Amino acid sequence: MFIEPNLKGERRGWIEVICGSMFSGKTEELIRRLKRAKIANLKVEIFKPAIDIRYDETKVVSHDANAIQSTPIENSQTILLMAQGVDVVGIDEAQFFDDQIMHVCETLARRGIRVIVAGLDMDYLGNPFGQMPNLLAIADYITKLHAICVVCGNIANISYRKTKQEGQVLVGEKDIYEPRCRVCAQIK
Repeated sequence: MFIEPNLKGERRGWIEVICGSMFSGKTEELIRRLKRAKIANLKVEIFKPAIDIRYDETKVVSHDANAIQSTPIENSQTILLMAQGVDVVGIDEAQFFDDQIMHVCETLARRGIRVIVAGLDMDYLGNPFGQMPNLLAIADYITKLHAICVVCGNIANISYRKTKQEGQVLVGEKDIYEPRCRVCAQIK
């Protein structure tokens, strides 16, 4: 995307949100956009929550094993400190960040930075997840991706949890979650 200067000659930033269920390709799309920004010789910084060590401690990795180097962080305010002089900021697994992530993204966009955020819009129960509803509300561009239901083959929008373990946050992969549609998510 072209970064258009405003009437004062400053860059204009914006916020892109990529959302959907697990296994829908959110991280894959995030990586694709960030790699394209790098090809365009833009300075890119990528962040992920320190809690997400499923595939790698420092890289953002898709379920298809595509990867890009990132910085794991404990809280969203750290992004503001580490995103000096960049053109594009990528943030993966935004649902795991604290309640300041929306303000961080807004601040970056006001600084003229393109912000690309990926995250689960709903938890395993089909409820809005973390700060994603707030990020969707302030986004300039939204991409909603869908997986394929492993039961019936229709589009899936629920990250169905196969275990009885409760609590909204349970980081896992195919051993714990599978994509299901609304109807098949009701089947136990």
